[in-house]
Amino acid sequence: MIVRKLGFDGAARTARLSAALVAGLAAASVATVTAAHHSFPAQYDAGKPVTLTGAVTKVEWMNPHILFYIDVEDAETGAVTNWALEMGSPNTLIRLGWARSSLQPGDVVTVEGSLARDGSHLANARSVTLASTGRKMFAGSSQNDESER
Repeated sequence: MIVRKLGFDGAARTARLSAALVAGLAAASVATVTAAHHSFPAQYDAGKPVTLTGAVTKVEWMNPHILFYIDVEDAETGAVTNWALEMGSPNTLIRLGWARSSLQPGDVVTVEGSLARDGSHLANARSVTLASTGRKMFAGSSQNDESER
């Protein structure tokens, strides 16, 4: 009796399962990145502009958006609130003249942007003005049109 192999031996099966696992993990990671990246109007309200001035407390220079945090003092109460400010991607900001060293903890900045829809202390930055130099830099916001670049 002749037995014909149908290609389901152990090594071939392991190779196919490994390939399927890698493909599944790749698809899951793409879905995670896509879900983490959002459109401007989904998270921010262009009809609620905000101007904040404070000292930088932290900078997170990573994809998909750079985040930095500033302590803002309420002029009436003196209470200090830490705000998170989102800018464009690192690649976008590098093309606009930013460097990792452009913002450092302790730098005083004035930020113009749009408030988050959820009412949290989060805003999308349109521009950042460095108090030490007076330099106003575009923040790579997806709200801006090409004429502001």
